[in-house]
Amino acid sequence: MSQMLTGIIRIAVFWYFASKFFGPKRSPTQSSHQISNLFHKGEFLDMWLYLSEQDKFSDFGSEAALAWQETNIPYAVWTSDSTRTLSLKYHPTEALKNNGSLYAHVFFARSGYPPDPKDPEYQPLAAFGRTHPVVIYLPKSRADKRKSLLGNSNESNDDGKVSELAKDEQVEEKDEGPVEWKSYWKPNITINLVDDFTKYPQNAIPPNIAPYMNVEPTTGNYYPTVFFNEFWLLRDKLIQLNETVNELSLNLELAPISMTKWQLFLQIDQSFQIHRSYGSMLEGEADELKRVFLEGNPYLLGITMIVSVLHSIFDFLAFKNDIQFWNKNKSMEGLSAKSVVVNFFSQLIVFLYLLDNDTSWMILASSGIGCCIEFWKIGKAMHIEIDRTGMIPMLRFRDRESYAKNKTKEYDDMAMKYLTYVLLFLAVCFSIYSLKYERHKSWYSWILSSLTSCVYMFGFIMMCPQLFINYKLKSVAHLPWRQMTYKFLNTIIDDLFAFVIKMPILHRLSVFRDDLIFVIYLYQRYMYPVDKKRVNEFGFGGEDDDQQALASTDSTEQTEEEKKTN
Repeated sequence: MSQMLTGIIRIAVFWYFASKFFGPKRSPTQSSHQISNLFHKGEFLDMWLYLSEQDKFSDFGSEAALAWQETNIPYAVWTSDSTRTLSLKYHPTEALKNNGSLYAHVFFARSGYPPDPKDPEYQPLAAFGRTHPVVIYLPKSRADKRKSLLGNSNESNDDGKVSELAKDEQVEEKDEGPVEWKSYWKPNITINLVDDFTKYPQNAIPPNIAPYMNVEPTTGNYYPTVFFNEFWLLRDKLIQLNETVNELSLNLELAPISMTKWQLFLQIDQSFQIHRSYGSMLEGEADELKRVFLEGNPYLLGITMIVSVLHSIFDFLAFKNDIQFWNKNKSMEGLSAKSVVVNFFSQLIVFLYLLDNDTSWMILASSGIGCCIEFWKIGKAMHIEIDRTGMIPMLRFRDRESYAKNKTKEYDDMAMKYLTYVLLFLAVCFSIYSLKYERHKSWYSWILSSLTSCVYMFGFIMMCPQLFINYKLKSVAHLPWRQMTYKFLNTIIDDLFAFVIKMPILHRLSVFRDDLIFVIYLYQRYMYPVDKKRVNEFGFGGEDDDQQALASTDSTEQTEEEKKTN
């Protein structure tokens, strides 16, 4: 979430400054004529909203098509009288139920003037309008290929119907077939009149505003901009149209909007489209992000946006110090080599799970790089050799001498022995539960999802062998404390995200799993003060540093005496 927020803000800011500095500039040969708004601030307007199944509307006398009418609306004035609302019920026709279309035609005119061009009192410079679709067409979701692998009947009736429907559609529908589109009803329509009285050069209108400008051809000036605001209309609020729908609710709202807010909405929507085009954002993730702003506490949300930047910084510093630690490490004394191996397999399981669930390439690349780094750390913790004695070359792992010739290996084996029993018991229990009560695409997906769930829920147990080794050695000097500090700060930020972002309660509780482990680490650091005789994370002891310092001082004194004698 922090990476998504940072990316969206970065693209929005970049697009704003790019449009300011690199937009089309008026050359000296171009005309200096400027266009302005045909209406004045505070001028009273009348509004008519018609609902029609035709994209062009001319039947202004139809009472059945007229859905909403308002009078004396002050233009670009921020008062309670400038905001109007209406809720109504609409009965769809048979054509609309069968993937038909419906449009909202909204017209504005100065108070006392008609919107109908056929009316004798009609004035072209006094009326304007815009058309907006009330029905949107979205591709039908692919058939859910998940099913109960045991075929039991303990599921609910709804789940059974969904499973049977998924089986039937899986046989009939092929992934390579044509995409089926379904019509959805928009229950909310927000009409915003943009508060814009800027004088633009005639041939240099900003490119992000030009598509929404309604220019009058004779004078060259522009009408007030009508913006149908769908920024907060989430996809799960849409209603699918079919033969069973007999009544639909429609909430209408008319309100002014500032120029800055309008441009911000446009830039954020454009940043969402850029993210989706590059594969860094999946369908529906934009709605989840908007839901954070709609349902989250504003104060907590503001704090979260600030610390999200810190989260990225701490994540980078933890990654950098982790690489530096293992690159300079010369001794495995006090470090759990088996935990490094287990972490690699955990990362591999998560990567395979993401690959099986059609995750975006950006998240896959991040997980794949993490997998490679964990494998590289195995090479630093153990000797990796290629065994060519058999027909197929195999990798063979051998403990380093600094790890095998002290008590670290003994304590590590003891901790992993009991840990294996606990993890095996938990994994088997959860896998049986998942197989009985959940649906999966295949047996391979069931194995991956079960292992991944175990990694997510019980991953903190992987850090227990290191706690056991610290307890037995009565030392924490061998740990990369700088990297762990950054990770601990990121853990605190993840705890904050758990209260803001919508997630299952089990996953919300699992984000606090690392807090207990880090508290124990801090307690061990307090209980086991640093002893200079012990080996540090780079394979050196404090006495070695003192001896090197004494040797350097002796050498400098000898050189000074030689200079004096010479």
